[in-house]
Amino acid sequence: MPEGDTVWQAARRLHEALAGKPLTRSDFRVPKYATVDLAGRRVLSTIPRGKHLLTRIEGGLTLHTHLRMEGAWKVFDAGERWRGGPAYQIRAVLATSDRTAVGYRLPVVELLRTTEEERIVGHLGPDLLGPDWDPGRALANVLADPGRQLGEALLDQRNLAGIGNVYKSELCFLLGVTPWLPAGALPADRAEKLPGLAKRLLEANRDRPVRQTTGLPRYDLFVYGRAPRPCLRCHTPVRVADQGDGSQERPTYWCPTCQTGPAPAPGSPQRWRDKYPRRAG
Repeated sequence: MPEGDTVWQAARRLHEALAGKPLTRSDFRVPKYATVDLAGRRVLSTIPRGKHLLTRIEGGLTLHTHLRMEGAWKVFDAGERWRGGPAYQIRAVLATSDRTAVGYRLPVVELLRTTEEERIVGHLGPDLLGPDWDPGRALANVLADPGRQLGEALLDQRNLAGIGNVYKSELCFLLGVTPWLPAGALPADRAEKLPGLAKRLLEANRDRPVRQTTGLPRYDLFVYGRAPRPCLRCHTPVRVADQGDGSQERPTYWCPTCQTGPAPAPGSPQRWRDKYPRRAG
C-alpha cells in the first residue's frame, strides 16, 4: 500500500536509473499521450511530493504519476525480462541505453509543463519527507477542524503529505487515542508529539523494504493488519472497522484498551479478518 515512504523509494529508484541520461524510448499507454515520443530528451530528475511522483524531462516537461493503491514503478536492466504484472497493466515506459522504468497499474499518467507543477501539488500540506516540512503548520492544519475525526484529518494530504492508512492506524496507536477521536479533543501533550512522531516513522522507513514501527525484531507493526490477534502491549484483541465518509471507507485498526476515545458504534460493520494479509507476526 503506497504511502510517503514508498513513494520516496520509488522516486529514488527512478532518479538513480534515469537522471542525467537521454531517453532511447518512451511509451505512454494511455490514449491522451499514445503518440508522444520523448526519445532523445534527457531525464533531469525524479522527485516525490507527498504521494505524487514528478519526473522532470529536458525541454520543460514533467511526467506526473501517482501510485494510489496498486500502482508501481519497476526498474530493469537493458534486456532484462520485465516482471511486475501482465503487459496490459503497463501504463508508461521510460528507457535509457542501460535501464528501463516500467509503470504498472498507474491510475494517473500526465504530461505537463514543469512550470505547471503547482497546479498538481500546490494544494498539498507540508511534506513529511520533503524540504518544505513545517511541523507547526502541519499540526495547525490537523487541528483546524476540531470536530473532524483524527484519522480522517491525518489522511487529508492538504493537512500534511505522506500519511496513508497504515501510518494513520500506527500513529493513533502510538499516541494512545482512537482514530475516531475528534482532532480538537487530542490532549495538548500528545498533539505536540504528533508531527515529530509522524516524521520519525516515515524517515525511519524510507530505506526499509518492510515497514517497522514497533522496534521489536519479530513484529513489524503494532495494530495495522493484526486483527483479531492480541495487542503487543496489553494482549487485548486488536479490532478493525471501516472509517470514512462512505465514498472512501478504509479498514482502520486499533486496540480498545491501549487507545482511548470514541470507537465505531455497536453494530456497525466490522472486519474481523484481515482484508490485507501480512506476513505472520
